[in-house]
Amino acid sequence: MKAIRKIGVCVCLCGLVATAFGAKLSKSVPKGWNEDFAASCETAKKEGKLLLLAFSGSDWCGWCVKMEREIYSDRKFITAAKKKFVLVMIDSPQNQDILSKLAKKQNPELVKKYGIRGYPSTIIARPDGEVVKRFGGYQRGGIEAFLKSLNEVADAANPAKDAADEKGEKAKPAATQR
Repeated sequence: MKAIRKIGVCVCLCGLVATAFGAKLSKSVPKGWNEDFAASCETAKKEGKLLLLAFSGSDWCGWCVKMEREIYSDRKFITAAKKKFVLVMIDSPQNQDILSKLAKKQNPELVKKYGIRGYPSTIIARPDGEVVKRFGGYQRGGIEAFLKSLNEVADAANPAKDAADEKGEKAKPAATQR
């Protein structure tokens, strides 16, 4: 009984410490995804990747829930997508309590900036936020089909890649190409 009480106290203390130090991500952000847009832009720039922006309505949009469950939360998808993209989840739930303080401020601004009118919406963007491609709605065909579409866009956004491949050289990252 004393052991259970000690475990309970430890769990409570850990929760308080995490909250005190701001270690709170939105409850609606799948594991492996980021919610901080500005930090994700910096990461994409440093790593020479594009941004994969997923706009969701996690607690009211049935297609968003399906997309997250079948694609966005899948480890295979996350691992493969992270090779070319920095993953950013921008959620617009009805229950704002599930969002972090950062997401409550930033997400409505991003919805407006990118002109999101339907959910789910997926945008591939350069690290400076410039849109490369928009995908509207639920992406049918599963993980493989969606990854194929994403990779085609990433490869097309990096025209130096094909030329470098032919010469056996290393291409400049897609994020730096114009």
